[in-house]
Amino acid sequence: MNLFMLRALELATLGRGSVSPNPMVGCVLVHHAEGQEPRIIGEGWHKQYGDWHAEVNAVRSVRAQDTHLLAEATVYVTLEPCSHWGKTPPCADLLIENRVKRVICCNDDPNPLVSGQGFARLRTAGITVETGVLAGKGRALNARFFTFIAQKRPYIILKWAETTDGYLSGEAGQPIQISGPLSRRLVHKWRSEEDAIMVGTNTARIDNPRLNVRLWPNGKNPVRIVFDKDRSLPPNLHLFDGSQPTVVYHQVETKSVTEQPGVIHAFTDSLIHALDDLYQRKIQSVLVEGGTTLLQSFMGAGLWDEMRVLRSPMMLGRSQTAVKAPRVEGRLVSREMVGQDELTIYKNRSEN
Repeated sequence: MNLFMLRALELATLGRGSVSPNPMVGCVLVHHAEGQEPRIIGEGWHKQYGDWHAEVNAVRSVRAQDTHLLAEATVYVTLEPCSHWGKTPPCADLLIENRVKRVICCNDDPNPLVSGQGFARLRTAGITVETGVLAGKGRALNARFFTFIAQKRPYIILKWAETTDGYLSGEAGQPIQISGPLSRRLVHKWRSEEDAIMVGTNTARIDNPRLNVRLWPNGKNPVRIVFDKDRSLPPNLHLFDGSQPTVVYHQVETKSVTEQPGVIHAFTDSLIHALDDLYQRKIQSVLVEGGTTLLQSFMGAGLWDEMRVLRSPMMLGRSQTAVKAPRVEGRLVSREMVGQDELTIYKNRSEN
């Protein structure tokens, strides 16, 4: 049983970065015949927001000569089949129409539009339902979705690169290349997997970042977010070039704004207010890339879920003006080498 669910979880990850604000879902159809080894007859995953769900793609993948086996099939799916009309028809109804024998699932869907109704519909139709199989792995897979639904805010990932002696930048805060080429490419992959990327005022002004995925071909550019409290950032920054959507949060309601293509100006009086605004915009996850003040604001408020720290072998030595990296917090999840850099990932201790 776990083997087929692990396969469904593996399939679900193929939708990473493409299905938000929907969850990632994978589905495996297995034919169990007495005296024979179980056989996979169909597989699918949710590939794109607004497109067919995993269950539909799995059923459609079944070969014509095997469709009669659906009535004896077990469905392994990572999240409760939907029971409502959205951009596509209810998946629970599809499984009922195909008279599947059993449905095995990782997690109930916390979305109030589903929330147990999919399972109830299946059971009413006489389909055996089993839930909670590899539930922890299912929740980890869709941590962004579960956080967004339960806490009504985006999933927050804090990321930075630091030298071995703990600095984020050079003298007087000037930018320096800390991480290696493999790490930089990995960071662009991370950007493609999240809905938005965020920086603070000083990072925007001094580094003039593009915040795109140019090192990860075919990746999706995230929405760019910048805090500009007094609207002092110059309009010629890369952030305002119109190449991808940008949201600017400020605290000045009266100052006139020069309209720029693809740039949204929004008033906010706090970090929590900004996260609420992003929730209303259906931004499910945010990669926070600095600077130090912004990172520490999230840490001080406890408003973060994951922390990714790349530590380079570079040493700056003692400095009076270089910017120190934030102090690492949280529960250690993993440590590995990315080229010459050490990547350490932490999770917030307050979360399961």
